[in-house]
Amino acid sequence: MRPGGALLALLASLLLLLLLRLLWCSTDAPASSRFLVEESREATHSTPAALRTLRSRATQPPHTTSSTYLNAKSLQPTERCQNLQDDLKALSNKTRKYSEDDYLQIITNIQSCPWKRQAEAYENFRAKLASCCDAVQNFIVSQNNTPVGTNMSYEVESKSEIQIRESIFDMLPVFQPFIGYPYNQCAVVGNGGILNQSLCGAEIDKSDFVFRYGNLKEKKAVFLEDIATYGDAFVLLPAFSFRANTAASFKVYYALKESNSRQKVLFFHPKYLKHLAVFWRTKGVTEYRLSSGLMIASVAVELCENVKLYGFWPFSKTGENTPVSHHYYDNKLPKRGFHEMPKEYRQILQLHVKGILQLQFSKCDTS
Repeated sequence: MRPGGALLALLASLLLLLLLRLLWCSTDAPASSRFLVEESREATHSTPAALRTLRSRATQPPHTTSSTYLNAKSLQPTERCQNLQDDLKALSNKTRKYSEDDYLQIITNIQSCPWKRQAEAYENFRAKLASCCDAVQNFIVSQNNTPVGTNMSYEVESKSEIQIRESIFDMLPVFQPFIGYPYNQCAVVGNGGILNQSLCGAEIDKSDFVFRYGNLKEKKAVFLEDIATYGDAFVLLPAFSFRANTAASFKVYYALKESNSRQKVLFFHPKYLKHLAVFWRTKGVTEYRLSSGLMIASVAVELCENVKLYGFWPFSKTGENTPVSHHYYDNKLPKRGFHEMPKEYRQILQLHVKGILQLQFSKCDTS
């Protein structure tokens, strides 16, 4: 492999990045700080790219003949909205194979109901997350939570350990970066193909804290150029999720350092991700590993007062049967059995229905 090949291989396979932009309040124009997150190299495999155009959402519900519990037309709006949680529970109790049409019909019903933040439900859910996981203190590997000499277990390959030597310790921030916690309005921008032509950019940019996904380039020079556009950013890497990620993540760290980049590298804390996986396992998400989307949505609930999700759409079509690419930048699907998208998305839908966070399902209102 040519010099830098391991780094390039990492950048080619870690296609998902996340941008968290924090706007600090000041008497002048606000300054910004950002995070970029790369997902584990195990998460995706290549399929032909097929970007497709997203049409504006029509009022006609998706065609479905298999649903046994939706009958939305026979219900008055208020009654239908009150029954949404029951619909989701019924969906989770189904024994036959997961059907996109079942989900799309429920989403059509959800869209017809007004969303309102429920402060008590939000505080209760955030308290449970903080009790199990505590993103404020434990989300990032830092010098204050990981002393020199620590034998750290990997997130997924938990029988393997890495010792935090001085050279690794020096890569870590002294403290957690979430000094401004809690933040007011946060936007978590997923990588679903439904983002194409969604017209949500202006709305997203108004948020105090923005988590944004994108597509990394294979060539090192192009990668560094792309990263530079994000200004003062932190690049968040899964160095301690898989052993194969460690050396490659460290090469990203040194590449940015040697190029005098304004961006700094941070690492997911494997213990935090393990605890988060246990939390969601108690709610029925039992697959191999949580998706980055569910991880970051969980972090956002702990760090932010108001959370809105964009681009979270694990389906191959819209409610009007318009094809949608898996990502907004390509159509590469996750490995079968790696993430548990139907169960994860059902949990996110429940959070929306309960008023804990809000999902943007279609185009944003630009009026």
